Amino acid sequence: MSDRIPLSNPGVVVPPPLFFVAGLVAGWLMNRFVVALPLPGDGRGLGSLLGGGLVAVGVALTLSGFATFFRARTAIVPHRSASRLVVSGPYRFTRNPMYTGLTIAYVGASLLLGTAWPVILLPIVLLIVVRFVIQREERYLSDAFGSEYAAYCARVGRWM
Repeated sequence: MSDRIPLSNPGVVVPPPLFFVAGLVAGWLMNRFVVALPLPGDGRGLGSLLGGGLVAVGVALTLSGFATFFRARTAIVPHRSASRLVVSGPYRFTRNPMYTGLTIAYVGASLLLGTAWPVILLPIVLLIVVRFVIQREERYLSDAFGSEYAAYCARVGRWM
């Protein structure tokens, strides 16, 4: 028997989209004030078309995850407790469609900005999101939903 008190929520204090926004802003600032690292196409033409498409796909995936939580009537923001484990909609393919969508949109925004800095910073952004958001959410969901969550993790990957 464990003396550990069950978690009442994941304990995420910073809204996860802010990590992605911070990475984009830091990359833009580094490009502007440190050294310019333009991407091929410099945010125009094919780069702009591809960037816009990735932003659209990423936003659509993020909103799909959001809508699935809303329909399930469970907490959308990660500092509140979940009322149920959501495994439908985009959650059939990825345990983190909102973060996957934000990552895709982030890459698209980097193309639109025409700078490589945000892409270079993306691994740091993702490490922070995994460490300070996803791992906390996974620990909470494991605590809250036990074997049901473990079976879900065995079927569906974290990212895809």
